[in-house]
Amino acid sequence: MAAMPPPIADEREGLREYVAAQHYAFHAVAFGLTDEQARSTPSVSALSIGGLIKHVTNCQRGWMERVAAAPDMTERDKRPMEDQAADYQDEFVMREDETLADILAKFDEQNAETIRLIETVDLGAAVPIPQHVPWFPKDLKAWSVRWVLFHMIEELARHAGQADIIRETIDGATLYELLAGLEDWEPTPWLTPWGKEPVAG
Repeated sequence: MAAMPPPIADEREGLREYVAAQHYAFHAVAFGLTDEQARSTPSVSALSIGGLIKHVTNCQRGWMERVAAAPDMTERDKRPMEDQAADYQDEFVMREDETLADILAKFDEQNAETIRLIETVDLGAAVPIPQHVPWFPKDLKAWSVRWVLFHMIEELARHAGQADIIRETIDGATLYELLAGLEDWEPTPWLTPWGKEPVAG
């Protein structure tokens, strides 16, 4: 994949390609990391790259369940709030028993489902707004699927940016050199793929 989404012909294609570009950014930011590095929290934040990938996997799952159920409401989680909160906190942590490869595999599985829905759902369908969530609006009854997908791009991009900073803190790597390393671009005097020797000049 190139460093930017390809030209687009229509709205659905644009949504698909921009979501896919954000998916790919997480593969780039994780490129070449050990499990220990992916688990590390080297910045002032408590976030790790592995934890962020877990979170965006679960974040997508929750929103795409709403999209798939539209115009109906998804079933509300009836477990005790302590159990729900524990699961939410676990989303942001790469545990010692987890590997980066496994986390990325689950991410890709969810990514495929997200793309499938983008390609097939009615973009204008109503997605009911759960009124018990304190940060959701109380003066609206529903979003459109279209709104949810734009929000998904926003969520993925925000967390990919956080991951960029964490990765640079770990080993100095930045996105374009990571993309170049992931895709095995030829080195140039102005861009050295991560893991290759710089070109003299």
